Amino acid sequence: MARTRVRIPSLLALSAALLVTAACGNDPSPRDSKSQEGGNPQAAKPVVVVTTTWEGAFAKAAGAEDVKVIVPQSVHHAPDYDPKPSDLAAVAKADFVLYAPFEPYAAKIKEAAGSKAKLVEVNLDNDPDKAAAEVARLAGLFGTGDAATRWKTDFDTQYAQLNKEVQAGWPGGRSPSVVTQVFTAWSAKLAGATTVGTYGPEAVTPAQLAELSAKKPELVLDNAHMSTGTVLPDSGAKQVKIVNYPGEDLDLLAVYRNAAAELKKAMGAS
Repeated sequence: MARTRVRIPSLLALSAALLVTAACGNDPSPRDSKSQEGGNPQAAKPVVVVTTTWEGAFAKAAGAEDVKVIVPQSVHHAPDYDPKPSDLAAVAKADFVLYAPFEPYAAKIKEAAGSKAKLVEVNLDNDPDKAAAEVARLAGLFGTGDAATRWKTDFDTQYAQLNKEVQAGWPGGRSPSVVTQVFTAWSAKLAGATTVGTYGPEAVTPAQLAELSAKKPELVLDNAHMSTGTVLPDSGAKQVKIVNYPGEDLDLLAVYRNAAAELKKAMGAS
């Protein structure tokens, strides 16, 4: 009986220990818990490092929450930026690093990325269809599909409203004719305008100047980040500065709202 009295408490203690261990094992850690977005059993939200606010806005729209931007918003022409050692150190700690191929410092970014970081080349185009497709692709990588779906629903609603508001400002109720820089063609689409010519990214040559002016555009949609000055002087066309890069809040929709405001202002003054 003495042996039995010793053995029963031992079994009870072992059972209790197993229960505690099982309970601890069922308490998910942040890195092992199932994501709330799309049921992806990925670790906690990914750490995303982006070269500019443009990539950052795409990442945020896709559902990323921990986003670090390398090029400061104060740098007007992002490709001129030279990454600092602290920037490159941040890259090495990332889960994903987003960059655009036209950025000259992309090679440095690639070298700085640690073996853990996944390098992702982003197609920076604010055309609504292309932007939505890129956001969805990034969400697939991040495991944040639900967040991207919510963003797309909101985006479609707001874009349609902006398109309606801009078209309401058409002079005489007709679509304006425009010449647009190649990287701001999306703003002509937002305005529902008739594009009669494009230019850039290089400065307009004398031959192009004559050709584009002959088409008598009402508006010139210039890229604020790559402007070469007045594109079609003496043509009578109103030049509109279109901003591609979002602000520090990484709100991609703000780019469309700002463009719509500039377009309405220009058409009201024409």
